Amino acid sequence: MKRISAFHFTAALVFAGAVSADAADTVNTQGPTLRVEKLADGLDHPWAVEVLPDGAYLVTERPGRMRIIRDGKLSEPIGNVPKVSARGQGGLLDLALAPDFATSRKLYFTASMAGRQGSGTEAFSATLSKDEKKLEAVTPVFTMRRFTSTNIHYGSRIAIARDGTLFISVGDRGDRDRSQDWQDNAGAIVHINADGSIPADNPFKDGGKALPEIWSKGHRNPQGITFDAKDGKLYTVEHGARGGDEINQPEAGKNYGWPIITYGRDYSGAEIGEGTAKEGLEQPLQYWDPSIAPGALAIYRGAMFPEWNGDFLVAALKFQLLSRMQRDESGAFVAEERLFEGDYGRIRDVVVAPDGALLMVTDEDEGALLRVSRAQASNG
Repeated sequence: MKRISAFHFTAALVFAGAVSADAADTVNTQGPTLRVEKLADGLDHPWAVEVLPDGAYLVTERPGRMRIIRDGKLSEPIGNVPKVSARGQGGLLDLALAPDFATSRKLYFTASMAGRQGSGTEAFSATLSKDEKKLEAVTPVFTMRRFTSTNIHYGSRIAIARDGTLFISVGDRGDRDRSQDWQDNAGAIVHINADGSIPADNPFKDGGKALPEIWSKGHRNPQGITFDAKDGKLYTVEHGARGGDEINQPEAGKNYGWPIITYGRDYSGAEIGEGTAKEGLEQPLQYWDPSIAPGALAIYRGAMFPEWNGDFLVAALKFQLLSRMQRDESGAFVAEERLFEGDYGRIRDVVVAPDGALLMVTDEDEGALLRVSRAQASNG
């Protein structure tokens, strides 16, 4: 992996705010003018959104509901969603449609689930019934090895590789040392086949040095994970402590340092670990200080905003914004534009729709599904 030094974006920050319109907001940016429309509201802490083949939207709500939004109408909760542990940061979390969903109706989702020792991250496969009223064939495909009583740092995003295998991010569950225990899948990116079995290219598939499902370790709480559609490379974004939010490019068998190295500090202000670098531990591609509390990650490869091609889009909770991270030809981050800061609440998920528009959900008691498109130029 090419190691790229992290740096701060001070002079490079560009802020954009919303101007209210009748049915939508118009947002001026350093590039295109944006149109932000609310497709649905009244959602209870929505966590993830996916676009169905007919253009409707499937969303998860953290208390444990999955719903469809079609023509501005919110469906009743879909049946047969497992009972989740909706405490603290936990609940029904990410969602991903299988590449052949149009014919198979198969999907994957993650949740924090309760057990005798507490709770932990679990991933499921299921099929959506033809009448869209319930899930069928709900099957666990990944379960954390050790549940604990804490209710934080579940991680829990899903990325589907070109070969149909699943990459799932798992947080350290609030116990930082678990991220360096290779016999523990906390603080890790795990890689499994769609049925939960172990892929042949996993670095520890024989289960010697590490659990066979582990792809990489040393992560704190990665809540964004995606592939770049151009080259198939995997990227994550994860929460730091006080400072030290990171973008990483997880590679097989590598250690990304938490909590031995970090650009953040403890919430008390105390130092964590041994500094910011150590031999054998990977550097982030980028870090933020102060933290922005990153949610999901998308890499823009769409037709609607060609000037954003290859940019990273990072949902952020703390400053209630979308960070557009610009890259140069070498892939290095060179500037950041902060969109929507404080306008819509805590942005939890961001995805690129098939038409190139952005979809975002806001993690609020009265959360919303938003669509960001290119504003039409005025003829006047």
